[in-house]
Amino acid sequence: MQVTVRKFTDADLPAMTAIWNGIVGEGNSFPQDRPFTEEEAREFFAAQSFTGVAEADGKVLGLYILHPNNAGRCGHIANASYGVSSGARGLGVGEKLVRHSLEMCPACGFVGLQFNAVVCTNTAAIKLYERLGFEHIGTTKNGYRFKDGSYADLFLFNKPLI
Repeated sequence: MQVTVRKFTDADLPAMTAIWNGIVGEGNSFPQDRPFTEEEAREFFAAQSFTGVAEADGKVLGLYILHPNNAGRCGHIANASYGVSSGARGLGVGEKLVRHSLEMCPACGFVGLQFNAVVCTNTAAIKLYERLGFEHIGTTKNGYRFKDGSYADLFLFNKPLI
């Protein structure tokens, strides 16, 4: 399977919204607790510094958003979120998305990439980030609330690009 990553288009929005909302519905990694309408998704994805999609054979398999982690004098460090459709997990799509986001950081004016909210149970993402050279820089105890009301720690990761 040949996976390519590119900038999203409006034609991608139904698939992107379905992927995003599916992950929100799982309630084990994204902070959002309600799904997007397609119009909300359009506004959200368009407002990012960059939004990319991974596709193979004309089908969107995943997406990512890239934006400043903070504002003003701290706006040169990026933050990103990644989502892969449930049927494409374990096929390397997530790695393609992360690698593409790292390539896009300089083009968007970012000199580093930081994740503030990696749920400690998301072992596939944690292994990927560590393999790609991200450093675990901290933990927020009980920072994530699962759908059942239980809590898990959030890990922070950082990767300087200069």
